[in-house]
Amino acid sequence: MSTASAAGTDGNQRKVFIKTYGCQMNVYDSQRMGEVLGGRGYAVTDTAYGADLVILNTCHIREKAAEKVYSELGRLRLMKDQAGGAMKIAVAGCVAQAEGEEIVRRAPVVDLVFGPQTYHRLPELLDEQAETGSAVVETEFPADEKFDALDAPAGAKMLKRGVAAFLTVQEGCDKFCTFCVVPYTRGAEFSRPAQRIVAEARQLVDAGVREITLLGQNVNGWHGEGLDGGSWTLGHLLDELSAIDGLERLRYTTSHPRDMDDALIAAHGSNPKVMPYLHLPVQSGSDRILKAMNRKHTARSYNDLVARIRAARPDIAMSSDFIVGFPGETDDDFEATMQLVRGVTYAQAFSFKYSPRPGTPAAGHYGQVPEDVKSDRLARLQALLGAQQADFNNACVGRTLDVLLEKPGRKAGQLVGRSPYLQSVFLEAGHRSIGETVRVEITGTGPNSLTGHMVDA
Repeated sequence: MSTASAAGTDGNQRKVFIKTYGCQMNVYDSQRMGEVLGGRGYAVTDTAYGADLVILNTCHIREKAAEKVYSELGRLRLMKDQAGGAMKIAVAGCVAQAEGEEIVRRAPVVDLVFGPQTYHRLPELLDEQAETGSAVVETEFPADEKFDALDAPAGAKMLKRGVAAFLTVQEGCDKFCTFCVVPYTRGAEFSRPAQRIVAEARQLVDAGVREITLLGQNVNGWHGEGLDGGSWTLGHLLDELSAIDGLERLRYTTSHPRDMDDALIAAHGSNPKVMPYLHLPVQSGSDRILKAMNRKHTARSYNDLVARIRAARPDIAMSSDFIVGFPGETDDDFEATMQLVRGVTYAQAFSFKYSPRPGTPAAGHYGQVPEDVKSDRLARLQALLGAQQADFNNACVGRTLDVLLEKPGRKAGQLVGRSPYLQSVFLEAGHRSIGETVRVEITGTGPNSLTGHMVDA
């Protein structure tokens, strides 16, 4: 028996706890790590206490991401000491890719460091660490090797994904926005072949999944080998996936405005399985700031794109990302962002204060905006976005929407589902089951959810 698949220190099956930070792609990666280790005798547990292996699957996007990881490692060190050193600790993901050997230097408690393109080799790396007794750092393998090496998950593990699942189709980014670390932590853009994607989607559906969200750092830039051997774009892939019997809904995230081509826009109008919700980050409404960000689109081109998308699908709900306080942002620049938000109107959005990322061009820009100014601007922007979200939710009251039932609610007999617009919907489900799609009349709203009752009970 290999080292990685041996029994735990108490003679029982080994346990792995995976803590996931950040984006949906990390959620997908964590699921695949659990599946890879499951093939070597590990069972995923929901607590670090008593685990033989703890993996921190990290994200480098948000402020002080690395420091949060080191803080967590401090807590795990105490736990490892209590276990007599038997617990193995690994740091994975984008912080691992960015920090590498520095993690082991600052936190000697760590046994293994590996980047987001390397987790397919996790059992081998654990064996290597056990044999040498020294920390192993591995951050150099390309994405195509990872996906080629990953086995298809067994049916039982697929079932754990629930009725809505993520499926990574693209990794990396070639856009090099000046504020972003993704090109440095995830590498160049890589698109998985359509055959692999369709096969994994079929396995998910066979296991009970009814909604799939396609993932990528720049997902609408997907250009993969098609089933006919030619080069496909995302619109074509969505059409192919929609032909899978039992798959009811398709979504994709995150997109770049420069890669919304005609075929993809048309898919929103012609493909009924593509949900009427689109996350399309703009970051700023100021052309001057957009140029400094290296976004290579303007506020006008973004507005024109939104108009084309809404012409194809009039009921589409828009979402976006915003950064306030980018270096050099003036009051006029910020007002341009507010003006863009007022013009587009969003059903949901994510907004953040700019914070420098080491190694990115913007980190060295002059004109860093004072924290109090950033905080004030963020509060004003979030108030506007919050009001727009409330208006959108209130406009759903009285409408009848298709809701995919996903999980139990807080009350007896209650289930929580997801609307086409990605809102959580709470309802009394009666004899209905998770995985069913039901017609629901929306009767009320909460801060981030809807309530309703079935009309086809």
